[in-house]
Amino acid sequence: MTPERATANVRDDVSVTSHDNAEPRTLYLVKRLELAIRARMDEALRPHGLTTLQFTALTALRHRDGLSSAQLARRSFVTPQTMNEMVRWLEDRGHIERHRDPDNRRVLLISLTESGREVLQRCDPLIEAIEDEVLGAIPEAHRAAFRQSLIAGYTALSGHEETT
Repeated sequence: MTPERATANVRDDVSVTSHDNAEPRTLYLVKRLELAIRARMDEALRPHGLTTLQFTALTALRHRDGLSSAQLARRSFVTPQTMNEMVRWLEDRGHIERHRDPDNRRVLLISLTESGREVLQRCDPLIEAIEDEVLGAIPEAHRAAFRQSLIAGYTALSGHEETT
């Protein structure tokens, strides 16, 4: 679908327009982009046995190994209940392992295994290709501003700086 046609389709849906403007709300456009990205990521990751949410959790562990399930849930944008199920699934497949926190024996810390690192290594190029496709639609001179705008919007709504 061409950008012009996508914009025309959005304009036809008055439920997504701002009160006094025929243009679609920015929040609607952001959500639509998120859903398109999620669908493409799920499609790319499926042959590797992962979903977008599982990939996100593994990526969060790559950036900061040794997280509790609650910490991993926050970094992966899921509820603690969903993360508990995901942790069991990822552990059953050998992508993660849990061990007791030496400072608090009641807490289990989650770490990537070699299998988890390998699946991320196989999937990274697929996800990078999707990101390149999205960024390829944005003039190169505007890409840094686009990223900064996304971070600023997150900061404004969350009340804290972006974390990985």
